[in-house]
Amino acid sequence: MMQKIKLLMLLLLSAVMSFSTSAAQISTEEPEFIQWLDQPGHKALQVSVVRYQFRTGGDDRYVDLVGAVHVGDKQYYQALNKMFKDYDVVLYELVAPEGTKIPKGGMDNEEKSWISAIQIGMKNVLGLSFQMEEVDYTPNHFVHADFTPQEFSQSMKNKGESFFSMFFKLWRASVSQQLTGQSSASDFDMMMALISSDRENALKEIMAKELASTDGMFKVLEGPEGSTLVAARNQKALKVLREQMKNTENQSFAIFYGAAHLPDFHERLVRDFDMVPVSEQWLDAWKIK
Repeated sequence: MMQKIKLLMLLLLSAVMSFSTSAAQISTEEPEFIQWLDQPGHKALQVSVVRYQFRTGGDDRYVDLVGAVHVGDKQYYQALNKMFKDYDVVLYELVAPEGTKIPKGGMDNEEKSWISAIQIGMKNVLGLSFQMEEVDYTPNHFVHADFTPQEFSQSMKNKGESFFSMFFKLWRASVSQQLTGQSSASDFDMMMALISSDRENALKEIMAKELASTDGMFKVLEGPEGSTLVAARNQKALKVLREQMKNTENQSFAIFYGAAHLPDFHERLVRDFDMVPVSEQWLDAWKIK
């Protein structure tokens, strides 16, 4: 059971602000982008906002990697909407035809993908909200920075990939994680959560812990060449970033992508843009009672 649940949760990452956030200087090593916080009076699944600036001085432009989970607390999305107003450009993910506009409240049911349907199902089970329905994508400074369906299909074809092969790799990594004791939950834990008097919150806590430990599974999926799901789409997003940077009026940029994309973005910003992380901020995506 847990393997199936984990596969569904991974979709949430291929993706709240805590009103007590912190910022600190961090090294050029890859920062953390998602974590489980367990402190007295404060349990939460957290995602980060990591700021990058050019290594050499004289250029004040910055890029923030804004981690997303695609279902979360309503307060998380409300805080993101407020934060996004402060950027000149917000690049966002959505495999969709060029020119697609996301209206307030999200797309009509017939426009939603099967992945969105799964995410909405998870939202209902956990008492959360859906990103596409809560984030306001209508401001002019929101820029689509993802594949079209045709580009996505062509990339998969070029790489010899299929949805079956990707899910098989994830399933195999999930089984390995379970057998080696790296998983934080078992089928018994899931059963106890299902019969809990507060089932919604119990399931939310189990799944938050699992989501916080799935970064290694995506590295298995990526392999040495990088997958369409993450690496190839990230390359497209950074191509759009370069185009937006040509406008000298643009000084502040956000890349709003699922948390699973951020380690690869980090590597490419450091290597290809000569940027380094200078601060991080943790946001509560799911608060646990």
